[in-house]
Amino acid sequence: MRLIKIFDTTLRDGEQSPGASMNVQEKVTVAKQLARLGVDIIEAGFAFSSPGDFEAIKTIGNEVEGPVICSLARAREEDIRAAWEALKDAPKKRIHTFHSTSDIHLKYQFRVSREEALRRSIEMVSLARSFVDDVEFSPMDATRTDMGYLCEVIAAVIEAGASTVNIPDTVGYSIPSEFGAMIKAIHEKVGKIDKAVIAVHCHNDLGLSTANSLAAVLNGAGQIECTVNGIGERAGNCSMEEVVMALRTRRDIFNADTKINTEEIMRSSRLVTKITGISVQPNKAIVGANAFAHESGIHQDGLLKEKSTYEIIRPESIGLYSAKLVLGKHSGRHAFKTRLKELGYSLEGDELNEVFERFKKLADQKKEIFDEDIEALISEGVAKAPEIYSLVDLYIVSGVNQKPTAAIKLRAGDKVVDKLEYGDGPVDATYKAIASVTNTKSKLLKFEVKGITGGTDALGEVVVSLEEDGRAARGHGADTDIIVAAAKAYINALNKLEARRKQ
Repeated sequence: MRLIKIFDTTLRDGEQSPGASMNVQEKVTVAKQLARLGVDIIEAGFAFSSPGDFEAIKTIGNEVEGPVICSLARAREEDIRAAWEALKDAPKKRIHTFHSTSDIHLKYQFRVSREEALRRSIEMVSLARSFVDDVEFSPMDATRTDMGYLCEVIAAVIEAGASTVNIPDTVGYSIPSEFGAMIKAIHEKVGKIDKAVIAVHCHNDLGLSTANSLAAVLNGAGQIECTVNGIGERAGNCSMEEVVMALRTRRDIFNADTKINTEEIMRSSRLVTKITGISVQPNKAIVGANAFAHESGIHQDGLLKEKSTYEIIRPESIGLYSAKLVLGKHSGRHAFKTRLKELGYSLEGDELNEVFERFKKLADQKKEIFDEDIEALISEGVAKAPEIYSLVDLYIVSGVNQKPTAAIKLRAGDKVVDKLEYGDGPVDATYKAIASVTNTKSKLLKFEVKGITGGTDALGEVVVSLEEDGRAARGHGADTDIIVAAAKAYINALNKLEARRKQ
């Protein structure tokens, strides 16, 4: 049985989803979870693209153990050198460089000849190889590239030192039979192909990214590039959880598996959802809310008699367990820390104290505290920004025949400011009061609210997206009072905007 490498690009291609940008702390948090998940390679960012990406790659390389840490780089010397500077202290590192090969890209975007594209590709792979032993090359828009020229490029970059050659379906154009045949042809036509791993990177524009990736495995691909929840450019990327569970469930067909610890799949999915603010559709395969829900009487009858009648995957195998009571207001720090470790979180010092303090406050408000509540408290800490503004108090008046009113007390620097505002509803009034105190002119792009668990005392989570002066920020807030959660989320986003403005 072959082991297929999982190259996770949630932090690079996934972050290119509109509104999904992450700060350094958030990227490190996701990277640590990806390491627990067991991915082989983490593409941590694009070092040359921004100081934030450079810092994230460098920090992840220093702090995250296990996976190979990779930086993307165009086939340009300055990109390759930036990738090396970001990666040089990482124990296991890879530079991933790319150049378009399709005539449509070469003519209209790069405006270079095939010969020039080939020369640049060879030179930059050689340069990357002078820094690291592990070099990956991608002929961008491979599925719309002339097959003869594609094979020529692949052979040349392998000769130049590429140990992985990635075949990207950059615009999601291919279909499974066609893509599988392309991978097979590459194996047959390229000399010294056994010197490199053939990888695939499929986009989901036609909804075929997972199917195309699996077709590639059947035809000899040894690495799949994917993202948690399938996030990414346009319609997204191949979904990590889908391709991993397809390989594991149908080993009889693929004769292949991965090293993924599948019990970490749900936790990874939830973490990426909370940090990016991109929700998973209910009927999403593997991690959607309805993926293991059965309403049909016939299905329910079968399940009660034998699980395998209608479940091809055990929910427990992806880390999906029934919510259970784990802690209460009398629980101590040791029990809380132990439960955090069971959930996959390792917190110490001030970070542990801060989350424990929020837990005790929540325990006074709720009778039952579930794993999802604890994860929400942790994600609230991850989303924290330097506290330029902080909520001191909030009083709301609202009702059928009452004009919604918000009286807010907000700390702004060294001052505590009181403000009263009216609005169309309690959230509107609250946001107007906060905006008045902070003098923000930001535009609210997104407001999303959901209950973390069931029950009228459920912890509510609010995610907002703001935009001001060309800068965007996402804020998170959680509380048993949904208006308070909304206020926290708004203030969190404003703090991020203010921090970015100062930077």
